[in-house]
Amino acid sequence: MRIERFPVPREALREALLNALVHRDYMVPAPVQIRLYDNRLIVWNPAVLPEGWTTHTLLVPHASQPHNPDLANTFFRAGEIEAWGRGIARIFSACRLAGSPDPELKFEGGGFWMHFAFDEAYLRLITPEVTPEVTPEVTPEVTPEVTRLLLAIRGDMSRAELMTALALKDEKHFRKNYQQAAVALGFVEMTIPNKPRSRLQRYRLTAAGKSHLRTIRE
Repeated sequence: MRIERFPVPREALREALLNALVHRDYMVPAPVQIRLYDNRLIVWNPAVLPEGWTTHTLLVPHASQPHNPDLANTFFRAGEIEAWGRGIARIFSACRLAGSPDPELKFEGGGFWMHFAFDEAYLRLITPEVTPEVTPEVTPEVTPEVTRLLLAIRGDMSRAELMTALALKDEKHFRKNYQQAAVALGFVEMTIPNKPRSRLQRYRLTAAGKSHLRTIRE
């Protein structure tokens, strides 16, 4: 009898997707993204952490503060989640039970990233004669709108200042095609990531954005 082995434990992946749907920021139109590589799988969703929280807070026992409590309650009543605040713990437990590496959590650029590295045993199954190597990250395609935004940013700038610098009047068009696209790529970050709608919110280039901007200019 053949026993199927998954690169990411099924229960861990299920919890990661439920977590992305329950806790995502629905003010951001960018969809939940799943990126599959030869040696890892990444789940990303736009998110806002409660004030004062970091990814370390998620790794220790913590109070439940879902970003979408009504949606969390719906999933709970449907039997899809056991209890609020237990999703991350269940993901780590499922990975350890399957002998898979612990996932890596990141919160940057207005998004929450969960990296699942494939364990060595699985990599040997799919490439028995080849020593697994880290697949280099493929740089996502950058739209002309994102490039224009990177060239326009000077230090910390508000949305109104950026729209003026770009000579844009349609706020919805700017938010979707410029601001959110650049944030999703990790090129631009918010100065107050835990309060995305704050009147004091400003936007600035990340290290990745500055590096890409140097490449453009060269």
